[in-house]
Amino acid sequence: MRRVEQFALELDLFPPPRVFSVTELNAAIRGVLDKQFNDVRVTGEISGVKLAASGHYYFTLKEKDSQVKAVAFRSATRFWKFKPQDGLAVLARGRIDVYEARGEYQLLVESLEPQGFGTLQIAFEQLKKKLAAEGLFAQERKRALPRFPRHIGIVTSPRGAAIADMVQILSRRFPGLQIRLYPALVQGAGSIEEVCAGIGYFSGSGWADVVIVGRGGGSLEDLWTFNEEAVARAIAACSVPVISAVGHETDVTIADFVADLRAPTPSAAAEMVVCTREEIEERIAAAEAKAAQSLRYRLALLDRRLRQQGIDRALGILHRRIGRELQRTDEQEFHLRDRIRAVLDARERARRALETRLREFDVRPRLAAGRRRQEAAQVAMRQAMRARLAADRSRLERVAAKLEELSPLKVLERGYAIVSNAGGVVKSAEAAPVASRVNIRLAKGSLDAVVVEAE
Repeated sequence: MRRVEQFALELDLFPPPRVFSVTELNAAIRGVLDKQFNDVRVTGEISGVKLAASGHYYFTLKEKDSQVKAVAFRSATRFWKFKPQDGLAVLARGRIDVYEARGEYQLLVESLEPQGFGTLQIAFEQLKKKLAAEGLFAQERKRALPRFPRHIGIVTSPRGAAIADMVQILSRRFPGLQIRLYPALVQGAGSIEEVCAGIGYFSGSGWADVVIVGRGGGSLEDLWTFNEEAVARAIAACSVPVISAVGHETDVTIADFVADLRAPTPSAAAEMVVCTREEIEERIAAAEAKAAQSLRYRLALLDRRLRQQGIDRALGILHRRIGRELQRTDEQEFHLRDRIRAVLDARERARRALETRLREFDVRPRLAAGRRRQEAAQVAMRQAMRARLAADRSRLERVAAKLEELSPLKVLERGYAIVSNAGGVVKSAEAAPVASRVNIRLAKGSLDAVVVEAE
């Protein structure tokens, strides 16, 4: 076998294998990947998003059991409508590249589209969150519209139906108003710059009392100019109040949140910015009626006060006369009370004198003294009886204790017994012959027994 291999080598049938360096190997793999995967589309879930200081995004596209690293350079992401977020399912388009420094392949993402949500909707939510955090939507910074504006600035398309409706409504509601239109594209390329320029014009010129920014209805893409950050910041920076009138009532844009007032439609904005002449005339008439009513009420108060002063004088004279009569009555009442009190005092003194004389002949004090002596004797007798009973009880307890010490039951409790038969207590063996019956008294209970043996 070796001879065959040597012969094959001599004939150059099996050239020697090529040896790669690490750099050469990575470069070769990169070349293959560039040819085969230069335009791929990959779906997955974003995880581990990192934004570098350079503006590049680094993240991972993963599925249940697989993942691939991805990178999006700043030059590509600046045109995106939304930014990558963890947990977002996306469709990524790009090419496969090899990062030779680590020998890893990665997906260079050139475009990114969310799966399940529109790109514009994601961008809308992200910008809304950003501006809200900066306080551009805060209610405290909203300005009130002027009550009677004389100069109204409008930023919209001169060829749309919105401007025609607004001019017609403003002219009908309050003829003589000065309206100035700043023509601007409201969708497509260049619309953002023109809308911002229109807002900036009215903000810097100082001509307008209030500015209306808007357009007619359309799709989300058509209205997107009013969802751009530049337009929102131009509205926030405007020196006069701004009304946002974009689309229909159901359409909501970032401009609606930033503006001082949101109108559901351009026509509604024209109705909200100024009241009709009839309404002003009605307000004037109501004010005149209120002033006349107030004047009549004031005159009525003055008349009443004048009449009251005359009545008060007459009432004062009457009250003084009645007071003098009441004073006489009071003096007579006091005199009568003094007489009655003197008579009652004399009778009270006589009653007390009689009561003192009767008390001298009263037997009840003597009976009470005898009763007290009797009660004291009863108490002393009870105490003596208690002492006598206590002494007798003490003697009885001593005798009982001595008797208990001499009792034969105490001896039985120490383990002894009393044996008796018909002849009495058995004191010797001869008194209880064999086969005779005896009774044995114990400390607790007794036993009947038969003599088996005697010694």
